[in-house]
Amino acid sequence: MSYQKSEEYQPEITEYLKKSFEDILDNIGEDKEREGLLKTPERAGKAMQFLTQGYNQNAEEVLRSAMFKEEYSEMVIVKDIELYSLCEHHILPFFGKAHIAYIPNGYIVGLSKLPRVVDIFSRRLQVQERLTDQILHCIDRTLKPLGVAVVIEARHMCMMMRGVQKQNSVTTTSAFTGEFQRVETRNEFLNLIGFKLH
Repeated sequence: MSYQKSEEYQPEITEYLKKSFEDILDNIGEDKEREGLLKTPERAGKAMQFLTQGYNQNAEEVLRSAMFKEEYSEMVIVKDIELYSLCEHHILPFFGKAHIAYIPNGYIVGLSKLPRVVDIFSRRLQVQERLTDQILHCIDRTLKPLGVAVVIEARHMCMMMRGVQKQNSVTTTSAFTGEFQRVETRNEFLNLIGFKLH
């Protein structure tokens, strides 16, 4: 049985991006006609569409599709959510993990939807600070919980491969609403996630 892929791309965008990547190869002094690069511009065009597909997705709709009435009112945590994004300053990857918690206020959400929210906002050109806030505010607006907490810790290739070239640097961002602005609740969350990703 042959291997089949099911990814879908917009042909006109793929063609436009393919030509753009051909120009990039020309301008850095590469030969786009050599064997190893023949399909690279098309592959890169498809990869860019995949890595930025979050622009075409609605995170609030994803959450609303799996909201359930429930009286549970204690902290719900999904931790160690892998994330991969592109830094908007250099279009180089940054990657790490997100921890999300919320305290329900009449509604809970399917647990898989929280990582989906992370993916939707990650698959855009981003800065880590905005990514943290977008995840937080999407959950807060949609579920209207008693509080939301988001912590992201990530490594940035723009700091590792170029620029200062610091291989072990890790960037941590956090955002809190509602009950998580209280020191006791915030500390409970940080203790539960163990606050160590590396």
